[in-house]
Amino acid sequence: MKTILITGAAGGMGRAATELFSQRGWRVFAADLTAPDPRDNVIPIHMDVADEESVSAAFSAVSAQAERLDAVVHLAGVYALDSLLEMPPADFERLFRVNLGGAVLVNRTFRPLLHAGARVIHVTSELAVRDPLPFTGVYGIAKAALDRYAYSLRMEWQLLGVSVSVLRAGAVDTGMLGVSTRSLDAFCEKTKLYACNAKRFRGIVDRVEARKVPPETLAKKLYAVATKPRPRFAYALNRNPLLILFDLLPKRLRFSLIRRLLR
Repeated sequence: MKTILITGAAGGMGRAATELFSQRGWRVFAADLTAPDPRDNVIPIHMDVADEESVSAAFSAVSAQAERLDAVVHLAGVYALDSLLEMPPADFERLFRVNLGGAVLVNRTFRPLLHAGARVIHVTSELAVRDPLPFTGVYGIAKAALDRYAYSLRMEWQLLGVSVSVLRAGAVDTGMLGVSTRSLDAFCEKTKLYACNAKRFRGIVDRVEARKVPPETLAKKLYAVATKPRPRFAYALNRNPLLILFDLLPKRLRFSLIRRLLR
């Protein structure tokens, strides 16, 4: 029986991934702040990816029950939508500590269980390879950093026989989209600098997130990557055509369009 560690297993994408892998005969260590209930092939693990002691305790719990891991899927993360000038420093630091630092800490800690041929998959975002839009900048920057970290990790871990990939996902129909909407609403109410702009930006966000896929689609993609004989580094899911077209424009024109749309 193959064994996998899934972080963020209590979230919408994590639940779908846990369900799919367990149904297909994998033993799943389902890790999250609030671990899911145990069931066939699913072993709940309490873990805060941003806390070294918590990750170390999770490693002890997993290694006591498994001699090796065939895959690690990183789904733990937090979302924030704010302006770079007004975002509280603590929120800024937490975003990077969880979204980037959490992956780094988990990979470093669980490395002894990863054998040659194991798969490590980071779910980043389609924003990771795009120039940030206003107010999504800090999230896009964090995901871009995670994407570059994964690339560097693949360069190194390929020498150990471990494959590292990223799944750059567009909008997925989970609770995270609700968080996005609430985060933007809260920003519109509190911002002192961009009141009019932020309200107009809500319309753009709604159009981008209207094209979403169910979490089960993402889970199937993760399973496909985890079971490929020779997985690529990067995979895409549900790329948004509006963002693709926007990225094709010259940067000067992009800045001009954003000014006109949001001013």
